[in-house]
Amino acid sequence: MKEKDLAAYQGSEFTIEWYSDKSGKIPALEFFMELTEKEQNKLFLLFRRMGEFGRISDTTKFNHEGDQIYAFKPQPNRFLCFFQLGKKVIVTSAFCKKQQKIPKREKDRSLQCRKDYLKRVELGEYYEN
Repeated sequence: MKEKDLAAYQGSEFTIEWYSDKSGKIPALEFFMELTEKEQNKLFLLFRRMGEFGRISDTTKFNHEGDQIYAFKPQPNRFLCFFQLGKKVIVTSAFCKKQQKIPKREKDRSLQCRKDYLKRVELGEYYEN
């Protein structure tokens, strides 16, 4: 997939990008598309703030979850992500929050996506030329 096809938001500070697995599926985007317009707008506002200003200081809206994984937090949903060289934020997965802590399997899924992304980028297999 081409880099521009994965961009969720292009800002002056960061580009927010959806993660795509080897088969071309984009799990977080699929989750996003099932949300209401109001829920989608909440996330887009967070993407815009991160993209244009480079940070979201309100931890109820964006938070470090450990192991280089972060979460956009448009209530009640969570969109897990990580920062990448080239001023990118890669959104790996999403889920509806039902408990205080992020479920271990959700964080593990995001960590696996990060590992896959880094490996495929290093091998030149992630983005089409």
